[in-house]
Amino acid sequence: MEHERDEEARDLDDGPESGGPSGDGGDRERDEIPDGEREALETIAHGAVLTSGGVAGQRALIAATEFALTRGLGPTAYGVYALAWRIAQLLSRVVTFGSVPAIQRYLPEYAGDADRRGAVAGLAYATTLGFGVAIAAGVWLAAPAINARTVTEPAFTGTMRSFGALVGLLGVVMVASALFRAVGSARGEILFNKLLRPGVRLVGALGALALGYSVVGVAGAIAAATGLLAAAAVPLSASVTGVRPSLRGARAEARRFYDHAAPVAMSSLGKVFQNRVDVLLVGALLTATAAGVYNVVLVVIAVAWIPLLSFNQLLPPVASELYANDRTATLNAVYGSVTRQIVTAVVPILAVLVVYGREILALFGEAYVDGYLPLVVYLGGVFVGSAVGATGWLLMMTDHQYARMALDWLLAVLNVGLTYAFVVRYGLVGAALGTSLAIAVQNGIQIVLLRRFEGLWPYDRTFLTPLAAGGVAVAAMYAVRAILTGLPAVLAGGITGVAAYAASLWILGVDPRDRFVARRLARRYRVALAERFDR
Repeated sequence: MEHERDEEARDLDDGPESGGPSGDGGDRERDEIPDGEREALETIAHGAVLTSGGVAGQRALIAATEFALTRGLGPTAYGVYALAWRIAQLLSRVVTFGSVPAIQRYLPEYAGDADRRGAVAGLAYATTLGFGVAIAAGVWLAAPAINARTVTEPAFTGTMRSFGALVGLLGVVMVASALFRAVGSARGEILFNKLLRPGVRLVGALGALALGYSVVGVAGAIAAATGLLAAAAVPLSASVTGVRPSLRGARAEARRFYDHAAPVAMSSLGKVFQNRVDVLLVGALLTATAAGVYNVVLVVIAVAWIPLLSFNQLLPPVASELYANDRTATLNAVYGSVTRQIVTAVVPILAVLVVYGREILALFGEAYVDGYLPLVVYLGGVFVGSAVGATGWLLMMTDHQYARMALDWLLAVLNVGLTYAFVVRYGLVGAALGTSLAIAVQNGIQIVLLRRFEGLWPYDRTFLTPLAAGGVAVAAMYAVRAILTGLPAVLAGGITGVAAYAASLWILGVDPRDRFVARRLARRYRVALAERFDR
């Protein structure tokens, strides 16, 4: 069977598949794409395929949780939950204090040195637990004041305190998942971070609702379920990855670890104010119901981030290795190809959400249709963030974490003022506008910095192909919408639009690197399926 796999791989490189009438497509692409670039593209794309399924499952679990809570709690109580949950999510961005990117940066470099890897993992867990305890204590004390300045609902204080304890537990799961990711295992990271983490939240929420608990009980049940997951994640990640956390040797690694982690943590804190201040301002300046509507908008928006998150799954360790080996030209070629593939994947998702956003929001209840215009405005930021690719990760993997930290804080200060003014004047639309602008400005400056510091630039005329195909898809979906309404329009229009998009890409032509990735992965999965059925 091993010999058969080797033959399959050679056939993929040299065979006539999709090579046109002359059958020379495989040979031509083999000559055009260097071996190192092909290996990196296949690694990243394979991780993206696995991750996209995991992230899609994650989004489905999140949507199911929000659907159950919107129906089970009612608009006001759900708004209390939504604001407390979003604050907990913001705090979870900083609870690891930059440990997750530090793991991505140093574990690939320390391959073969178990002691140094164990010290990095030990520092990551110890840092996360320390900050988790501090955050829980701070939230316990601050919850009444937060309530007084936001929704002023009696249930908010207890809900927020439960979620304060949750933050550190989420951090432990994120560190365990990062260990899988750093060693190139997409499956482990997907299982814990993308599936089990939202899965236990859904189970906890459904259990609490079934027992008749209020929003405070729901929050407590979610925290308890996440605690069980964290207790299982640490030993399982150590067993599977072989990276056993230890504080022996941690002192020798601490300076380098925190030199990378600290500016990244400050960047994460800055990003809270840069593109998540909308959540806080909606709760502070508007109503609990408005906070619930905006939370549902963010749940729907999360679907559009799937392509970027998926391709970024294994890009950081690949980029770190290429940069450490001074292979900048290969890194730039991989960056350009991956970014184009992200754009190709995100365009049809954006088209569906723009055309059928009202119908999708209505699934959560008629009150949430008011979020359509904020949804469309926010999608502009999603497009820009996706179209520049992994700018933030590449700055960190090329040792420019201090530049990113400074940029994050500069834009954070600007964004707080702008978003406050937008929310006061435009309400929910203003919240989405402030965040969308922050995303666009942040990523625009980051891509300029990458070009200046490292000469990385992803764009060429091939990026016009998915944009033109997207225009055709939008036209096709609007045509279906003129005939059908409601959920049938979403289903029929989505299928029609995606088919029109794929046909347009085929007619306009696909880049050789994208064809290579598609054929390579298709052959790889066919072989894997054939082996499974042969057993």
